[in-house]
Amino acid sequence: MKPLLDITAARVFFDGIFSDPRVAHPEGVAVHADGSIWCGNEVGELLRIDAGGTAVERMGTTGGFLLGIAFDSAGNCYACDLRHSAIFRYEAATGRMERFADAGIKVPNYPVVDAARGCLYVSDSAGDPGIGIYRYDLGSGEGGVWHEGPTRFANGMAMAPGGDALYVVESFAPAVSRVPIATDGSAGALERVVSDVRNVPDGLAFAPDGSLFISCYEPSRIYRWRDGGPLEVLIEDPHATTIAHPTNVALKGAKMYTANLGRWHITEIDLSSL
Repeated sequence: MKPLLDITAARVFFDGIFSDPRVAHPEGVAVHADGSIWCGNEVGELLRIDAGGTAVERMGTTGGFLLGIAFDSAGNCYACDLRHSAIFRYEAATGRMERFADAGIKVPNYPVVDAARGCLYVSDSAGDPGIGIYRYDLGSGEGGVWHEGPTRFANGMAMAPGGDALYVVESFAPAVSRVPIATDGSAGALERVVSDVRNVPDGLAFAPDGSLFISCYEPSRIYRWRDGGPLEVLIEDPHATTIAHPTNVALKGAKMYTANLGRWHITEIDLSSL
């Protein structure tokens, strides 16, 4: 399957191998409202890279290992921490980074903010099969299991454009599944909508036109899927250098940003020719 984009559409946006702080094996990535790109690293530091990709600063730290991250409308950043089995919140108003929620969850992998319902969904990667998704109140941090699964290594997630369903990667399936959100906020039955996503799908992001981008930890590949259409290879790096085991992806206009768990940089991909 020929990729839609040549690897030349990708470039290193910020090389953090020798920066202070270092962009050491980033797993999560998100775009702030001011255009800056945020990520986490292997020692639990939440990092901000300016919109031009020229400088990095440490916003907070957990002392653990940060996985997926997500912003709410106030600019607060929710970060999943592997070491502490908890979700931390960076508070934009105070600059503090504190434990936000941890009830029941074992391997918090990726958070999705649902402002309309006032909650945070978090995938749990523990077990194969395992419990899939937890939900926590955005105000109090209280919550618990939202969807019992079973899921096969629940990983990256994305809210459906209409806000009526949550899409979740099952890395060991390998597939992407859809969980409807009922009018009362409860979870519907899990349905696999994209199958045989070879080999290890990890992250998700919806484009404005409804296309779903699926990043793969292995191989270093990103897919595009449109409802009713085939699974397409968007871009692939056979050398795993510019795009190196991409975990999560985030969109800003016609640019895509990938966290590269295999290296020390954030990648920018130009989507304008699609």
